[in-house]
Amino acid sequence: MSRNYYIFKSGRVSRQDNTLYVETNEGKRPVPVEDIDSLYLFGELDLNTKFLNFIAQKNVPAHFFNYYGFYSGSFYPREYLNSGFLLVKQVDYYTNQKKRLAIAKELERSAAHNIIRNIAYYQGRVKDSDYLAEARDEAQRLASGIDDAANIPELMGVEGSLREVYYLAWRHILGPDIEFEKRVRRPPDNLVNALISFGNSMMYSTVLSEIYRSQLNPTISYLHQPGERRFSLALDLAEIFKPIIVDRLIFTMLNTHQIKPEDTHKESEFCYLSEDARKLFVRGYEEKLQTTIKHRRLKRSVSYQHLIRLECYKLIKHLNGMEPYESFRAWW
Repeated sequence: MSRNYYIFKSGRVSRQDNTLYVETNEGKRPVPVEDIDSLYLFGELDLNTKFLNFIAQKNVPAHFFNYYGFYSGSFYPREYLNSGFLLVKQVDYYTNQKKRLAIAKELERSAAHNIIRNIAYYQGRVKDSDYLAEARDEAQRLASGIDDAANIPELMGVEGSLREVYYLAWRHILGPDIEFEKRVRRPPDNLVNALISFGNSMMYSTVLSEIYRSQLNPTISYLHQPGERRFSLALDLAEIFKPIIVDRLIFTMLNTHQIKPEDTHKESEFCYLSEDARKLFVRGYEEKLQTTIKHRRLKRSVSYQHLIRLECYKLIKHLNGMEPYESFRAWW
């Protein structure tokens, strides 16, 4: 089974014949490209077009992160599962406001459900259970407004309010020694915000890789506005899985003290994770992606990563008129 491959060391990535090599100050080692699903490059690496052409031939996306661990961009190989028919359907569902809003609402229902599941999970496990009970009730009240949204801006307004309530609840989910007042994005200002930004970047790139394995076009989206220089459909589908993959991993790592406030660096007005903290998070993230659950509908075990691909397939079936889109909702 193909797995994701992560490179943290600085050096050079090159191709020799039909093999990839990573050269660092520790030596030169081969990369098993035939077994790679996606590449994640964190170190300061030199590479050339021979390398890019080779991974394109192997249909391997590569995601790049800068010195601070912030997502820089992706090398998205030429699509090999193109479907002109599906592309026309994707555009039709975007340009038809009623169809677009229906998909966007279903995406948001799933995100809201998974957020509420997280709050409910910790409600009986922390001292401030009364506050979390109130937060859960308020989140449910806000989520009930999804169906009443008349357009995308109104829906995004509901999403913003729901997220605000959710992030306020984090102070009661996390221990008292963890500083977190509110979500700060650009740039993150403390450990928790740095973890959220890093984790969301990982989720975005993972979803993008799964879209690449389907016939969907990643630039045509429904909840987020399509725009230049971003694959906005990955933003849409990431909303479903951030609560159950990224957020739960952050809670675990902070509450078990695997990552601590001292595992960050601060420069000027922003905070970023140390290399060791990034490696630790990525290790936990990959383990989470490969963890399997018994799928209620398929009646078999599937990995979290495969759940994302199944979400792509469900959206394709909806666009092709085969069955209504029902976004994924966690039951655990």
